[in-house]
Amino acid sequence: MERMQGEAEGDHLERPSPLTDKEKVMIQDSWAKVYENCDDAGVAILVRLFVNFPSSRQYFSQFKHIEEPEELERSAQLRKHANRVMNGLNTLVENLDNSEKVASVLKLLGKAHALRHKVEPVYFKILSGVILEVLGEAFSEVVTPEVAAAWTKLLATMYCGINAVYEEVGWSKHSSSSG
Repeated sequence: MERMQGEAEGDHLERPSPLTDKEKVMIQDSWAKVYENCDDAGVAILVRLFVNFPSSRQYFSQFKHIEEPEELERSAQLRKHANRVMNGLNTLVENLDNSEKVASVLKLLGKAHALRHKVEPVYFKILSGVILEVLGEAFSEVVTPEVAAAWTKLLATMYCGINAVYEEVGWSKHSSSSG
């Protein structure tokens, strides 16, 4: 049984306070280490997402029926999407001081996932949790509790930004949960 984190408490999360300069540096320093292993980290994140939250596979035609982690790891579609996820995160991390750039990235991401792919926004919250989990395990020497707290704030900010885009495009009106 999957636990859909945060579905119950309504998705109107309060936007976290802005990142401090110290938090930005911690995120960027730890990300540099993660990004050296971009492909493996991205695949690990998505495999964990799809294994722990199997319903998230429904949006991917080429591997929605694959359940074995080893087989998922070999999927070209998964590897390609993992690369996109990591590059998107990289753009956010590189632009922590450029709120307009961050907003435009989140807008593109939100619109594509809401309108084209019809992905429920809660999956961004779930993905955030998985990212934190994998980074904490695979990069424990750089993702200390303090660094993890900064990442939590960044990912919550990302989720709030994406959720706002979903609301902007009228997601709740044509939410697939009613169909």
